[in-house]
Amino acid sequence: MVAPERPRPGPGPRLWNPETRAVADALSADLGDRAVVDCSLADATTYRVGGAAAVLVEVDGLPTLELVRQRLRGTSVATLVVGRGSNLLVADAGFDGVVLRLGTAFERIEFADRGLVSVRAGGATKLPMLARQSAHRGLTGLEWAVGVPGSVGGAVRMNAGGHGSDMAATLDRATVFDLIDGGPSVWSSEDLQLTYRHSALVDTSVVLEAGFSLRPGSIEESEALLAEIVGWRRANQPGGQNAGSVFANPEGDSAGRLIDAAGLKGRRVGSAEISIKHANFIQADPGGSADDVHALIRLAQSTVAERFGVMLRPENRLIGFASTKEDG
Repeated sequence: MVAPERPRPGPGPRLWNPETRAVADALSADLGDRAVVDCSLADATTYRVGGAAAVLVEVDGLPTLELVRQRLRGTSVATLVVGRGSNLLVADAGFDGVVLRLGTAFERIEFADRGLVSVRAGGATKLPMLARQSAHRGLTGLEWAVGVPGSVGGAVRMNAGGHGSDMAATLDRATVFDLIDGGPSVWSSEDLQLTYRHSALVDTSVVLEAGFSLRPGSIEESEALLAEIVGWRRANQPGGQNAGSVFANPEGDSAGRLIDAAGLKGRRVGSAEISIKHANFIQADPGGSADDVHALIRLAQSTVAERFGVMLRPENRLIGFASTKEDG
């Protein structure tokens, strides 16, 4: 198993809120190199741009989560749980709070045959890995996930999906640790209230594990579908520094079609560009600016609203930017 990339310090300390700084310093003293103060978040996202966090905590088990919970108790310090960072844009100004990322202890997959086949996957498990291992066992229902470069925990949080399916189609339950109330506790699929790219989970919710019910199928058919999905994505979506679809599709339409029809394909702001391959993707240049990406997001929203009367809702999570009603 390949260890996740070790977080690195940011360009230098900044003037975080004093309460945040106190919690960050306390966690650093508690956890040593598992809590990196003034940590760059660029390497924690697939955009590869953005600012620092006051502290990033690598979670190796429940005791670490409980310690973080104790340090946050009675404070107003914000929290952010990061998976693979494949749906996340952090402002250049950074995140004035505590960021948590699950370590390799939460990157596991277990299978059990109970009529429908039960699959348990840790919150840090990569979705493509889960899709491939399930298919290799002749199980069907998660093939779509091979093209989503996220983690199981993040996918539960946003009810990730693609190619006609999503997490809600096979997800039975999730084990969640709450940084306010403690835990862990088991949430049913009904408790999670999964809708299009949304769930009932909040910023203090840490998905430790998810359970799925998959049906027996054909190994050959599942692996052929995996290859088809990977091939389609390579042919139709750009590589490089991006975070997948920027906007959720409006009902009955495509965000990419609307942005393209508005004449925005290839439009550039500073170090960011709306992809010429797929207009619902924004590419960030190496060493670029998250604020440039954000400016393009706002430009696409305002232009599509003016041209077609449709307000696009961001599917990317926007962290550290001034929120507006269009983000809801």
